[in-house]
Amino acid sequence: MLITLFARTGTIVLGVLENIGTILILFGQTFYNLRQFDAKLLLRQMAHLGADSLPIVLLTMLFTGMVMTIQTAHEFVKYGAQSSVGGMVAIAMGRELSPVLTGVVFAGRVGAAITAEIGSMKVTEQIDALRVMAVNPVAYLVVPRMLACMLMLPLLVVFANVIGIIGGYVIATTSASISPYTFLNSIDVFAVPHDIIGGLVKAMVFGTIVAIIGCYKGLTTAQGAEGVGQATTGSVVLSIILIFVSNYFLSVALYR
Repeated sequence: MLITLFARTGTIVLGVLENIGTILILFGQTFYNLRQFDAKLLLRQMAHLGADSLPIVLLTMLFTGMVMTIQTAHEFVKYGAQSSVGGMVAIAMGRELSPVLTGVVFAGRVGAAITAEIGSMKVTEQIDALRVMAVNPVAYLVVPRMLACMLMLPLLVVFANVIGIIGGYVIATTSASISPYTFLNSIDVFAVPHDIIGGLVKAMVFGTIVAIIGCYKGLTTAQGAEGVGQATTGSVVLSIILIFVSNYFLSVALYR
């Protein structure tokens, strides 16, 4: 019984290490092939993966800013700290909520789309056909998607910051009776550019994670429609887990 348990544990550990190694190799190949990117493919992916994600990001972050403000503004007012509500909202949105929640939404929409698209190509042997035509699948499929995610997710976070602060402003001025000047002035007093820049750095890392994991799961998809479904689910779950894990280490490095 004990030997069987150790054997299964060893198999799981070896499988995890193998997956990590394959992901790192794919990232290295992608980085090496960056100079071969096609601008037309990049722009197409930026529109498909980034611009099409904007409505759901705006809706999510608008209500996030509103909920956070309605949960905290009255408590701040109760203790006479209403002059710091706007700064609190701006810092929380810029440092954590906007990059993390936008990254999670991005992983759910974009990560799944990347995996399903490349996985379908793998199942139907289109990737093998690219190799036969002397086309590098990493340069053709992975590079434009990774660059698009790295560029578009920080841009989405900028919009998320703005709409989240607007939502907080509306709730603070209408529900908590905080004057518009007090709210806006507290942002100017407490928030600094590094709060926003750090969030954009996080977003760039999260975009890279979503793209690499999505492409990895797509390229290693098992045969059949069931394999595509499992790869898509695995891509979203793994991307979200890595976003939260990496967020801790990035927060320590950026805001310690």
